[in-house]
Amino acid sequence: MGVYLVSVDAREWLGRHEGGHGDLAAALNEELRRRGQPAYRPGEPAGDARGWFEEKMSPSMDGFAALCRARLTRAEEETLCGWSVLVPLFLEREIELPIGTAYSDETLVAGAPQVLAIAERLAAVLGLPLDAIPAAGNLELTLWFLDGAGREVAAARPGPWAEDLDTAFYVAVYLRAAQHSLRHGCPMVYS
Repeated sequence: MGVYLVSVDAREWLGRHEGGHGDLAAALNEELRRRGQPAYRPGEPAGDARGWFEEKMSPSMDGFAALCRARLTRAEEETLCGWSVLVPLFLEREIELPIGTAYSDETLVAGAPQVLAIAERLAAVLGLPLDAIPAAGNLELTLWFLDGAGREVAAARPGPWAEDLDTAFYVAVYLRAAQHSLRHGCPMVYS
């Protein structure tokens, strides 16, 4: 069990079946229309494992929360971490929708470009070795940081990122989630 950050394909996003997000998709499109923006339709899945993103949000967030408080404004912190749905759209400000999720009574929708910009700044602060960190996939970051090569790379390439791998994990997850959302045109949700 636990909380997972996952990508959502077009069928699931638009679906009204159990586990579908059709009501949320309709409410988001209505709010986008109200703001004068076009409706959002997710991209089609790539058809392979690279088209799927899933990470388990299990390490301690204490160091990550401290990093955010030290380096970000309260608004930036909310943009980076406060959302329940991430979409590959530029949003002037987050969108609150009166639709509950598994973890809250309302849904806060954030734009991937804004989340990516903030995560990139934190990655630079930590000196995160992005060339060595997996880009996306099924639990690739979770396994890399918690059970795999992350510890070896930290020993070989020390720096602020290597001093707290839990903090580095969350910076990498938010960065890679935003990149994945933009690359595949898909929303991201917690499940």
